[in-house]
Amino acid sequence: MGLAKTEIFTDSQNEIALFAKAFGHPARVAILEHLFKTNTCVCGDLVNEIGLAQPTISQHLKELKLLGLIKGNVEGTSVCYCIHPENWTKMKAVMNTFLNQDLPKTDCC
Repeated sequence: MGLAKTEIFTDSQNEIALFAKAFGHPARVAILEHLFKTNTCVCGDLVNEIGLAQPTISQHLKELKLLGLIKGNVEGTSVCYCIHPENWTKMKAVMNTFLNQDLPKTDCC
């Protein structure tokens, strides 16, 4: 498999691609939706809610945390997750700017 060659793209293009990755799997979308509903939860709650194995949920949580869209705080033997408000706001602004571009007024093809 070849390298992604991310260095040939702009910072903005790389940022948009990383944010879009969060929505690239329905489990991550379900996790984010659950966090919006409950405001906070632990991995075990997500296992029960979504129905995937704990290691699978943990991997998706790790990905969302690496992307900066969620944060986790250790509470005893568990990690309590929630949406990272500042990064979520930033992601929305970046994605809205990209998605709200107007189509050219010319005919295509």
